[in-house]
Amino acid sequence: MQHPEWRYRMTSDPEGTLRVSRVIPADPEAVFRAWTHPDLIPRWHGPPGGRILDVQLDLVEGGAFSLRMEGADGRLYHVFGVYQEVTAPRRLVYTWDVEGADDWVGETLVTVEFLREGESTRVVITHEGFPTARDTEGPRGGWIGCLDQLEGVFAYGSR
Repeated sequence: MQHPEWRYRMTSDPEGTLRVSRVIPADPEAVFRAWTHPDLIPRWHGPPGGRILDVQLDLVEGGAFSLRMEGADGRLYHVFGVYQEVTAPRRLVYTWDVEGADDWVGETLVTVEFLREGESTRVVITHEGFPTARDTEGPRGGWIGCLDQLEGVFAYGSR
């Protein structure tokens, strides 16, 4: 069993890049599917205490995605972007923008890698394009919450 402080690996650099990684107890194919299937995304994505209201995606390079969500406070958010790279089941690269968040900085770039570690998968999220390292603080918490929920999807054998 890993020590709790090894559960996440996070860094933010002065150029405004956030990196978070987490080991998920499932193979890369299953984790990639959870990340990219419209029926599975609401099971793990979104703000803690909130919910995904609608998922639309065209999982091809140049295809768009749209997530409409409600925060725990009832506030509505719209996350959207365009896939830059789709390499199943190893890597996704997509733009990320948000409507409804007063403090959002504009379009950023997310790279997600699905790396096999034995029978598990290390998910590595690199979210870049923030004006400052301070701007990564909210997204860091969001990604950690998403990874907690994603692990929960697989931790109890509910694949």
